[in-house]
This record gives sequence, structure tokens and C-alpha cells, in this order.
Amino acid sequence: MTALEPGDAAVAPADLPARELPGQDGVLGPVHRALSIGIVSVVLLIAFEATAVGTAMPVAARELHGIPLYAFAFSSYFTTSLFAMVLSGQWADRKGPLAPLTAGISAFAAGLLLSGTAGTMALFILGRAVQGLGGGLVIVALYVTVSRAYPERLRPAIMAAFAASWVIPSVVGPLASGTVTEHLGWRWVFLGIPVLIVLPLVLALPAIRRMASGPADATGPAPAFDRRRIRLALGISLGAALLQYAAQDLRPLSLLPAAAGTAFLVPAVLGLLPAGTWRATRGLPAVILLRGVSAGSFIAAESFVPLMLVTERGLSPTMAGLSLAVGGLTWALGSYIQSRPRMEPYRVRLMTGGMVLVAAAIATAPTVLIQSVPVWIVGVAWGVGCLGMGLVLASTSVLLLKLSAPEEAGLNSAALQISDGLSNVLLLAVGGAAFAALGGGSVGGHAVSTATGSHPTAFAAVFLPMAAVALAGVWVATRVRPVRT
Repeated sequence: MTALEPGDAAVAPADLPARELPGQDGVLGPVHRALSIGIVSVVLLIAFEATAVGTAMPVAARELHGIPLYAFAFSSYFTTSLFAMVLSGQWADRKGPLAPLTAGISAFAAGLLLSGTAGTMALFILGRAVQGLGGGLVIVALYVTVSRAYPERLRPAIMAAFAASWVIPSVVGPLASGTVTEHLGWRWVFLGIPVLIVLPLVLALPAIRRMASGPADATGPAPAFDRRRIRLALGISLGAALLQYAAQDLRPLSLLPAAAGTAFLVPAVLGLLPAGTWRATRGLPAVILLRGVSAGSFIAAESFVPLMLVTERGLSPTMAGLSLAVGGLTWALGSYIQSRPRMEPYRVRLMTGGMVLVAAAIATAPTVLIQSVPVWIVGVAWGVGCLGMGLVLASTSVLLLKLSAPEEAGLNSAALQISDGLSNVLLLAVGGAAFAALGGGSVGGHAVSTATGSHPTAFAAVFLPMAAVALAGVWVATRVRPVRT
């Protein structure tokens, strides 16, 4: 639903704590203030874009006569971002995060401009694909920046700040986007954001150049790009795109793109994720798997919540969306709780408990299909689920950086984001296919459907399997600590 050099010399991560003087601790202390404000502002703007686009997209598709291609306006973003994540990880490990972050923000802005000025749906989708390239580059570069510029004790706090950056956009974004779309037109939802990117760049880029540029090992040669991984990244993007297409077209012929997508996807995933990921091997592989299990199950289920409330309980789209608004606050609360230093010894328990909350929330949401169950149950359940997600997702980021050598931060951060993004794509595709097969209508992107009648079985076929996936994540969470030797 997804950022170090003095002059031109690289600073090794181990040097950073020694450079901090008394009174300069904290993510907003003098040492880190400009960097923290800059990179959090980048996340804030990306969050606004992500929450606003869903509101403007239906109007854009209708005006561009592109309703049949609606789903690809979402999937094009996700598929290109998967490739960009791998590229960004290698680029950041080789040269530092400054170049991929700058390129990513530029591509993101260019994609917004292209979509905002598009005269056809094809150009609009191309703009979304360019945005995906930028978003994939940015998110991994931000992780590498955190790994290099912040000592280990401050990383939970900056990850909590990232999560908090989604609170205001999750509440205000859809309403602001709706107002802009109604009074100024949908294009300004896309054209207005690039102007706001200037301030984060002015704050963040000089700080990154000072604190995090260059290869992790400044004394050795820069690692070469791994062309095999680049090819695998192309394979994972192409495979994901084909599977999404097949899931939206339930005719027998859709088995052909499904088979082709699987042929591309399976070897690419096995090659890009650490060995043992699918077995939840203790340590880093389990962390990366947990990221996918938690994010994929929750986001796939959340995509159907507003649709369920509109079609089954008669809420307006605005009220259905607002029923989930409290989740932004509880998500930030969960991230804040895990960031407290005294919680560090209990991190695994927090993650395990968080997955229990996520599974319970997903399983509770479809109870509103029973007309006697009050609608507010969904808001309460989703607030609980978002609390669990705040505990889990921020913790996976913290543990990933803790378990990664400095020269592998980009590679492993890319794997974490691939697990996140790919699980969103695949589980949403599976949920959408089940929903459509049981008469719910065709679903693309963020729960846009042609469903107009009552299809409680179709909704149950989405939520209950996703709850089972989240419940499996409880076991995966118990395996994130590596075996002590």
C-alpha cells in the first residue's frame, strides 16, 4: 500500500556514534536534524500521493476513457517498483544512497507530471510505471541511508517517524484529494505534489552527502553490478504483471499468461530472496518472510473493506473510507511502542503479539456481513489490526538493518521490499480472483469493483484466507531471532 559523506569521503557506519557529542543524541538532535526532517518529509509526500491517488483514479480513468484498463494504472506502479528495488539496492551498496535517492525522487516527480498531463489512458499508465520506478528506488535508498547515518539505538525511532508520516495523509489525503478533484480537477492531484518535493531535497540531500555517500567499504573497490540479479529483477516484474493480468481475466485462456508469469516469477524470487526465506529459516530469512506475510495479508484484506461496507451495508464511499482512518493513528502508536529502548528485549514478543492482532482484525472484519453486527466493529477491528502492523513492520525494518553487514544493507533492504511488494501483488491477485469467481465482480488495484449486489460469500473468500495467512505469520515471528552460536 511502501534514505552519508563528509565532503567527498565516505563515513563508515561504525564511525558515526563516536561523532555524536553529549546533547546531540536523538533523531532531531543537531547531528541528525536536517537529515531526519528531510527523509521523513519525503516519506510524508509519498504517503500523501499514495492515499490521494485512489480517490482521483476513478475520475481520471473515466475522463480518459480507460475504465477497461483501470487495474493496470495500479499494477504498472507495483511491477516497475519491484525491478527498481533490486536496482536501488545494488546501486546504493556500490555508490551510496545519494544517487538512487535523487534519481528516484526525480523519476517519481516525472511520473506524476506525465500522469497529470496525460491525454490518453496509455500515457497515464506509463506515468504510473515511471512513478513505480521512482518509488522503488527511493524506498530502498532510504533504508540504506538509515543503516549508515543512524546508530543502531536510533533506528527504531526513525522507523517510527516513517510510520507516523502516514498518519495525517491517511486521514486527510482522501478528503483533500476529493476536494481538489471536485473543484480543480483530478490532474492537480498529480501535478501539485512535484512542487512540494523541492523542500525535502534541499534538507536531505546535503545531509546524505555529508553522512552516507560512497560505498560501505571506503577502502576497497566498489562492488560491480550483479547483472544476473538485474535480469532476475526484470523477471520478477514481468512475472508479477502476467499473473495480475491472468487473475483479472478468468477465461480459460488466462491460464497461458498465468503459466508464463509463474515461469518468470519462481526462479526470480528464489534468486533474489535469501536462501531459506520460504522455510522461515531463523534470522534474516524469517524477517524477510514475515514482512511479506504481514503486509500482503493485511493490505489485500484492507483493499476490500471499503467495498464491503459500501455494497453490503450501504455506507457512502467517504464514510467507508473514514471507517479506516483511525488505523493511521494506531499504526503510528504501534511503531512508537516498538521504538522505546526498554522494549528492545521484548521485540520478538511484540512482533508475535502484533501478528495475533492482525489475524484477529482480518477475521473480525467480515462479521459485518451479518446485518445485526454494528458497522463500527470494522473500525475498531481495523484499529487493532493497524496497531499490530505498526509493531511488526517497523520491527522487521529494525531487525533487517541489525542483521545486515554495512555492505549488504542495500541488497537486504531490496529483498525486504520485494517480499513486501510481491506479496501485496500476489495476495491481492488471489483475493481478487476468488472474489470474482464467487460473483463479487472484477477487482483491480485498490478494491475497485463492478459489484453491486449482495455477495457475502465472495467477501468471506477474501478475508478468511488472509486471516489464515496472518495467523501463519505468528509462527514466522517466533523465528526472527538468529540461532546463537
